[in-house]
Amino acid sequence: MAIEVRPVTADEYDEAGRVTADAYREFADSDDWERYLGKIADVGRRAEIASVLAAVEGGEILGTLTLELDRRIDDDDAPLPPGEAHIRMLGVAPGARGRGVARALLDASFELAREAGRTRISLHTTQRMRAAQAMYDALGFERLPDRVFPDGFVLLSYAKAVPPA
Repeated sequence: MAIEVRPVTADEYDEAGRVTADAYREFADSDDWERYLGKIADVGRRAEIASVLAAVEGGEILGTLTLELDRRIDDDDAPLPPGEAHIRMLGVAPGARGRGVARALLDASFELAREAGRTRISLHTTQRMRAAQAMYDALGFERLPDRVFPDGFVLLSYAKAVPPA
């Protein structure tokens, strides 16, 4: 069966949230991360603000990706620079990893960004998410200055130009 990437539907919000939170659960080592898992699971809230894509095979959600095109999900984030889209919460179910799910979600996000007239996509990951870092490097994302929070938490920053159609 082929993996289909499409916008998540309202009746899939709970399942999409569960899959996304499960993808991040291995990194939850503090109360802050546990709270973040709750935020990750709230697909309905994100879908009101951004595009939430689901990778589906045989009716099963294998992964999701949130793409900020016009507004940020978090009010404390700086506005999107002109021409830029931002990927959030790319997560693949642990049992579906290594099958090209993340790549399919990324490809679809670049297509959405292109259709929306964006010329660049940015994203963040953490130092512990080594598989994600390797994938972004292999796909030609460039490293940008890290985002360091007052408590010392570091988000690694990446960006890539949206290729023309």
